Amino acid sequence: MRSRRTSSTVKLATLAVTAGFSCLALHGVHLARAWHALERSDYAWLAPALLVLALAMGARALRWRSLFAPDRRPPLGAIANAMMLGYFYNNIMPARAGEVARVLVLSRRSRARPVEIAGTAALERVYDVVGVLVIFFLALPWLPRVSWLEPAAIVAGGLAVAIAATALVLATRGERAVRALLRPLRRLPGLSEERLARVAADVTYGFSGLRHPRVAVCGLFWTLVAWLLTALLAYLVSVAFALHLPFACGVLVTVAVGLAMILPSPPAAVGVFEGAALIGLRAYGLSQSAALPYALVLHLVNFLPFVVVGVPLLHRNARRARADAPAGSARSAPPAPPASAPARPRSGDYVPRFAGRQAAPAAGVALARELAAAQPETVQLQAREHRERLGAVYDGGPHADG
Repeated sequence: MRSRRTSSTVKLATLAVTAGFSCLALHGVHLARAWHALERSDYAWLAPALLVLALAMGARALRWRSLFAPDRRPPLGAIANAMMLGYFYNNIMPARAGEVARVLVLSRRSRARPVEIAGTAALERVYDVVGVLVIFFLALPWLPRVSWLEPAAIVAGGLAVAIAATALVLATRGERAVRALLRPLRRLPGLSEERLARVAADVTYGFSGLRHPRVAVCGLFWTLVAWLLTALLAYLVSVAFALHLPFACGVLVTVAVGLAMILPSPPAAVGVFEGAALIGLRAYGLSQSAALPYALVLHLVNFLPFVVVGVPLLHRNARRARADAPAGSARSAPPAPPASAPARPRSGDYVPRFAGRQAAPAAGVALARELAAAQPETVQLQAREHRERLGAVYDGGPHADG
C-alpha cells in the first residue's frame, strides 16, 4: 500500500511539473511567428552541434569511468555502451528508467558489481549538480541578472556542506560507516551478516569519488568539460536561428536545463526541457515566439541522436545476450533427462541452485522483456563468480553431502 501511494505521489508530481513548464513554454507564443522562425533557420549549424554532442558524451563516459576505484574500472567500451543505453531509456521511459538500465547492462558487460555501479551512477548525479553550479558561478560576471541566483546559491551551499560531511565521514570511517548505516537491514529475511558486509564493501568502492581526492578531482574535471561542451552546443543552436546571443547565453540555458532535470519529469523531459530553456532565454529579452523554436530544436538535438544510436545498440546487446546464454547454461545446468524420464526430480537428486533461473532472453527488443531479463542474468553472473572461486569443488555434479 505504501509503495502504491509513493508511486501515485511521484506521478502526480511529474504531471504537475510537466504542466507547469509546458504552460510557461507556450504562454504568449504566436504560432505563425514561431513557424516562420523554424523555416528561416540555418540548419547547417546543427552539424557542428552534433559533433560537440558526441564529444560531450565522450567526456561523460570518461567521467563515469573515472569515478570507479582506479584498480576496479570497467573497460571504456562497456561504460559507453551502458551509458548510451541508459540515455536511450531515459528518453523513452518515465521515472528515469535509464539509471536502472545502465547499472544492469554494465553489470552484465563487466566484472563490476551492481551495488558498486549504482553507487557511481548516483555519484554522477551529484557531480552533475556541482558542475552546473560551478559553471554558473564562474560565468556570473558575463551573465545578466537573474531572479533565481539566490536560490541557486542556497542549493550550492547546502550541497557543498552535505558533500563535505559525507566525504569526511567516508575518509575517516570508510567501510565501517557504511556498515553502521546498513545495520538495520539485518532484520530483513535473506540478508546475512556476510552479505551485508559484501554490500557495504561495494557501496564504499562505489563512493570512491568522495573518498579519494585524485578520483574526485578527475571526476570533477570531466564533469566541467562535459557541461562546457553542452553549453557550446546550446550556443551553436542559437547561431542556427541567428539570435545574435553571446556564448554566455548558452551557459545560462545549460544551467537552467541542468537544474530542471533534477525535478521529476516525463519521458525525454517533454515540456520541462522547453520551459527551462525559455527561463534561461528570458534574461536576454527574447520573445516567446522566437525562443520556443530554439528550445524545440535544442531538445531534438538532445533527443534524436540517443534514439538513433540506442535502437541498434539495443539490438546488438540482445544478440550478444542470446549468444552468451547457451554457454552459461551449459556450464551450470545438468544434462537433460531422457524422454522417458519423469519430469519431476526424484528424492535425493542433485539440482543446481541456479539451474531453474537461467533462460535466454526472449527474441526481439521489447523494453519490458529486456529489463526483466536483466535480473536473472545478474544472478547468473554472480553464480559464475562463485563457481570460479570454488574451482573443481563446484563442478555441477552430485556430491556426497548433497
